[in-house]
Parts: sequence; C-alpha cells; structure tokens
Amino acid sequence: MGNLAERLAAFAAAGTPQGDAAEVMRLSLLDWAAVGIAGAGEPVARILRDQALLDGGAGQAALIGTRARVPARAAALVNGATSHALDYDDTHFGYIGHPSVAVVPAALAAAELAGAGGAEFQAACLLGAEATVRVGLWLGRGHYQTGFHQTATAGAFGAALAASRLLRLEPAQTAMALGLVATRASGLKSQFGTMGKPMNAGIAAQNGIEAALLARRGFVSNPAALDGPQGFGPTHHGAGDLSAFDGMGEAWLFVGVRHKFHACCHGLHAALEAVAGLGAGPDEVAAISVRTHPRWLSVCDIAAPTTGLEAKFSYRTALAMAVAGHDTARLRSFSDAVCAAPEVVALRDRITVAGDDSLSEMQARLTVTLAGGEVRELRHDLDADPGLAVRSARVRAKAESLLGREQAERIRDMLRDAAPPAALAAELAAAPVA
Repeated sequence: MGNLAERLAAFAAAGTPQGDAAEVMRLSLLDWAAVGIAGAGEPVARILRDQALLDGGAGQAALIGTRARVPARAAALVNGATSHALDYDDTHFGYIGHPSVAVVPAALAAAELAGAGGAEFQAACLLGAEATVRVGLWLGRGHYQTGFHQTATAGAFGAALAASRLLRLEPAQTAMALGLVATRASGLKSQFGTMGKPMNAGIAAQNGIEAALLARRGFVSNPAALDGPQGFGPTHHGAGDLSAFDGMGEAWLFVGVRHKFHACCHGLHAALEAVAGLGAGPDEVAAISVRTHPRWLSVCDIAAPTTGLEAKFSYRTALAMAVAGHDTARLRSFSDAVCAAPEVVALRDRITVAGDDSLSEMQARLTVTLAGGEVRELRHDLDADPGLAVRSARVRAKAESLLGREQAERIRDMLRDAAPPAALAAELAAAPVA
C-alpha cells in the first residue's frame, strides 16, 4: 500500500486497540505521569519551563508543575523533556527506545487543543507508541549503533501520528505530517549523561505536534521523505526492513514495553536485578565481572562518573551503589555525593564490564568473587514477563513511591475511567515542584 507514510496514515485513521494493549498503555500513562511530576524539579525541566514561560504565546496546553499555559508545541517540548529528566520512564527493547516520553506529551497537547475525550486520547497514545516501536524496528540496530537516539528519531514519527489522530486529520494530511516530521526528526546518543538526552524526547514530541498542526493548515511536504530516495531511512543508516510493519493493527508490539524499577538507564537493570540476589556487603566482595550485550557498552558504561546523572549510565557505579546498600529505585540515590562516596568508589574500582554476544540486550551475567575466594554466578533476563498483574502492581507501587498514594490513586482512577485529558493536564499542572 503506497509508501510508508501512507501506510502509517491508514493505521492512524483506522487502528483500534485490542487485547491487553490498552491496559499496558494505561500502565505507561500512569508511569509517565509519575516520573513527569517527579522530574519537574530537575534542572533541565526548570530551564525549559522557564524559557517557555518567558517566550509566552497562546495558552493552548498545560505544563507539568505550573498552572500557566503555553502553545501546544512548547508544552510538548517541556513535558517531553520533563518526563525523561529522571531517565525513569518506560523502555521498549525491540528498538531500544522510550516510547511514552516522545508520544504522550504530543498527544496530550493535541488532545487539549481538540477537546478530545479520554478514550480517544488513550487510543491515540497507543497508536503513536505502536508506530514508534515499528518505525524503530524498521530503522534497525544500525541506526541506533551509529549514534542516533531512537527515542527521539523513531519517537517523532509516533508523536506526529498520535497528534494527527487527535486533530482528526484526513489520511492524506497525516501522510503530509509524517513526511514533514521526517525532515525534523533528530537526536544523538552523544547527549547521554547530559541534559541533552531528555531534551531529545521533548524535541520528538514538539516535532510531532508541530508537523500535525502544519499539515492541518494545508502544509505540503513529501510523504516519501521517510523511505523514498534521500529519505530519512536511507540517509540515517536505516535497515529499511518493511517486515517491521507486518500485522500492524492486528498484533500490538507495544505490549512488550518494560517499565523501570531502578532510576537509571534501562541497560543497567538486568545487572541490578541480578546483583539483588547477592546477599553480601561491599566489604565481602573482592571483584565483580559483568557480562552484557556489547551494544550497551556505548550507552551506559561510563567507567568513572563524577555526577549523579552520569552514574545513571554506569554499570560500575550503579552496581557498587546497590551492593553498598543504596536503593537504586530511589531518585536521591543518584546524587553527586553518593557517586563520590568512598565506599562506592572503592567497590566501583573492583568491577569490570565486558560485552558478550551470547547475551540478549535484556540479559546480564555477573561473576562475583567474594573475599574468602567463593565465586557466585548471578543472571537475570528482563524478557521474562511476570504477567500483567505483577507488572501492574509494580507500576502502581512505583507511582505511589514517587507521588504518594493519594495522588497516584487519583491519576490511576482518571486513566481507568477514561477521564478527559483536560483533567489529567490539570493534575499535572497543579503538581508541586520539589
């Protein structure tokens, strides 16, 4: 069916959530709201929020952490960056990206503009997230390994699709929006460990809704700019694997999303889950050898971080923190002070990390040598799905730890009852900034 933009536009128009996909999306929406509110006090969030308020403009959409309203594209930028500021949001390992932080902020701003209902908003979020995963798979590992940040690049297309659905664009207009966002989608892994990484998510959301708004006004682009000659895929090291779109609209790849239960890069989580079973303190550990998929070595293997933010991308420091008794699920654990603590640094220097092609991107294997000479082997696989009930319980517990039980339950109830997006936006705006 036509080019890729036309195929995605048809999905945006006719896609209908099925099975567990809608419930998984509600979990991700709760998770997104929780980490967004919790991240509103982060420096990147404050800087971008202050800039948006200084710029001013039409009061179209809400910002997390302030009752002031700003243009929709500004809200998408700020809320996208804010919700990714803690690097505590959901991840899909199929394409190694964070779908919600790119898609949901664009969808929420579009829903406010359009006066959309709750069910319509949630469906658009799911369609945008699904499109993000599939575009990410179409681009492939080479795109990511070259240095492009899939959260931002693939995410921009999902954001545009979700916004187009909520703004009720015709398929031809949606194709124009997708063609236009192809010339805007951007984001580099070189920003990891800096404020530039969460801003990448905001840029994706902003690019998506801006393209949809322009297409609604009649803006003309080249819909073949995704996969045609000199299109986004061919010029950005894309694999061009069209099988990524097989079954789109029938099978929902988004259900494979994973939620974070450690406040750091998801590439570290399998190792952190494994070391949780060690049962030994830092003085008892002589050495730890970590084996992980080689691709993570270019993402989260900062050997000697000097800041709490860098520690979120360091196997050695995050594992040393965990063994030393710092709860890696708690935001305050990833501070400059903990990163520089003598017991953490001493243990960090006894940890080595190496790539292992026999492991998947969701697996880790640790060999721990204790001071007395005993050797222990620890493993974990994030792909071992514990089931929707367990996932739901853990996401709810995480939201409560970040927001408190009352607010977490209020947001969960809004999502369960498909409350209007305006109500969710008001809840985010009223949240106090720490």
